[in-house]
Amino acid sequence: MSLIVFGSIAFDHIITPQADSGKIVGGAAFYAAIAAANFVDNIKLLSVIGNDFPQAELDFLTSRHIAYDGVQKVTDKPSFFWKGSYHKDMNNRDSLDTQLNALLDFKATVPDNYQDCTYLLLGNLDPTLQLKVIEQLATRPKLIALDTMNFWMEIALDNLKKVLQKIDLLIINESEAKELSGENNLTKAAKKIRAMGPVYLIIKKGEHGALLFYEDKIFATSALVIENIFDPTGAGDTFAGALMGYIAQHQSHDFETLKAAMVAGSAVASFCTEKFGATRLKEIDRTHINQRIQELKQLTAYTI
Repeated sequence: MSLIVFGSIAFDHIITPQADSGKIVGGAAFYAAIAAANFVDNIKLLSVIGNDFPQAELDFLTSRHIAYDGVQKVTDKPSFFWKGSYHKDMNNRDSLDTQLNALLDFKATVPDNYQDCTYLLLGNLDPTLQLKVIEQLATRPKLIALDTMNFWMEIALDNLKKVLQKIDLLIINESEAKELSGENNLTKAAKKIRAMGPVYLIIKKGEHGALLFYEDKIFATSALVIENIFDPTGAGDTFAGALMGYIAQHQSHDFETLKAAMVAGSAVASFCTEKFGATRLKEIDRTHINQRIQELKQLTAYTI
């Protein structure tokens, strides 16, 4: 059993109403892989870094049993960089600077020792690259999950639709679901999106939790109530990584397993918001996560 995590590894500079992070390590694949490593120890990272990426961070990945044979290193360019500033409500942000750098000419190549992939998480990147990763795998994984965003819906919709036909699970947020489907009602939106290819659909609702759609079934999970959100960057990627890690651990993706995986994903994502970047994720273990899962269960427990 192995899980491939594909996506960006980057440097971020995050400004919130409370603090300024300076330059820190981030990227969808970085968050997702660390989150998944809490559940499985055969994670294979597929990404690209520049000539400025610190060896200490790669060593940390190794310490969590995350292989990075599939992480290309570009020697003549720095790593992808993003700078953003959050509004006071911490739900909205402004992008201040985006530098593609090493991502500019990235052509994802799946190494031979990644061909035993059982599960695949395609993090938020160009749909063309996501499709090429799928096409390079000799054997189709048991479950292919995809994360995307409205940016690709606006500039690469045709390619995105091609990828949607080849995946099993799509993970997007509420506004993206409405944009992709053209529907304001989420139930109608889910029906239209699932007709595009995904068997399962998860719609993230931020601090209000997430919804899972499969056939005629719907499951809702709440987000943990965090009094002081320090930095929400990467929480969605963390959710997706933990969810896929849980699925890989249990080697099942039926509806009941997916429900439990969503709760696990919400629990791990709640830690991500407590400090800048992946700082808090590096500090936790399964004991911390299990405590949060119990808190989530209590949050929605009731008797009639």
